[in-house]
Amino acid sequence: MLKSAEYFMAGFFGLEWTKNATLEVILEQTGFNNSLAGYDQCNNSNTYQSTGGNNASLIWENIYLANATKRLRALSGAYNWTVADSYNAQTLCPYETVAYGYSQWCDLFTYEEWQGFEYSIDLQFNGNNGFASPTGRAVGIGYVEELYARLQGHLYQLPNGATNVNATLDELNSTFPLNQTLYFDFSHDTNIMSILTAFGLKQFAQPLPATGPPANQQLIVSHTTPFGARVVRFPSYLPALLHSNPDVQVWEIIHAPHPVKATRPTSANASTSDYYQSGNATTYVHLMISQRTVPLYKSYPECGERDDGWCDITTYLTILGGLLQQARYDYSCFGNYPSVPYGDVTNGAPIVKRWLGGGMGTGLETYESSDRFTW
Repeated sequence: MLKSAEYFMAGFFGLEWTKNATLEVILEQTGFNNSLAGYDQCNNSNTYQSTGGNNASLIWENIYLANATKRLRALSGAYNWTVADSYNAQTLCPYETVAYGYSQWCDLFTYEEWQGFEYSIDLQFNGNNGFASPTGRAVGIGYVEELYARLQGHLYQLPNGATNVNATLDELNSTFPLNQTLYFDFSHDTNIMSILTAFGLKQFAQPLPATGPPANQQLIVSHTTPFGARVVRFPSYLPALLHSNPDVQVWEIIHAPHPVKATRPTSANASTSDYYQSGNATTYVHLMISQRTVPLYKSYPECGERDDGWCDITTYLTILGGLLQQARYDYSCFGNYPSVPYGDVTNGAPIVKRWLGGGMGTGLETYESSDRFTW
């Protein structure tokens, strides 16, 4: 991770990048808080409670690799080639391609089988790190709170244990600078998925069945966290950034002299004034993932439907202010709650139950699933 960050900075700012930017290195080890590796301080994200994605992927692998396994078993002599062998062979393809530039393992499978492989990864991320994981929000909530603090122009101020943020660094101006034009963050793919979940981007919360992809699938990992994906905050010159690094997630803060119309003019002769409404200067948030705008109103109806997908900063801050409670960090990461079948969790936090009535312990009691109530 450190080398990736250093090479990126050299490519973006030039070899003398240390004169233009400061690189903050955070300890990445179990027991140390780190919003860019949130799973290290979230016990339940590393146990059976957060492996629903793996379980779902195994079901799907036995479906889409059935023909490939028969085909490769026939070519394997006395060796008993299994579905697991087929999947491992597929996994070698991308890793060898990245390492060596080419892999002969890729040629063993059909196009449809590669589509099946992609969906297996989608299932893993969804169930282990996303909205179908009970720790999906908790692992990423520290990053959300850091952004929330910066957007308000102050240091991180939550009490210790509220999130997985390294408060030692975030409570100092020297290591948590404010009012910067650019912030670059280098994290891991699974952690980035949890960050998107913690932000409550519910257009990625579509249920993904273990038996095959749904129509109009929204969460596709190769589109959201591909190899070399990065997270960026507040770019001042977006076109150059995206041209050099297409696989990025960008939170862009846009200052407009007046409120920008939600429906943009379509006339080729439209003047600049045609894009604005009367009113004072307004600030917006624009989220892009891999050069695609993520329409924020699809996750946050409060933002209002807009052609540009933006959200007014005041509304956005109100939304961010409620996300910590939804993540339920302490209970999600350290609570003693049962594992549930893949697909039962839909909001990135543990399913708990509220008693509605009936005799306690009699088997006649009635419960309601809720993400807001605990015993």
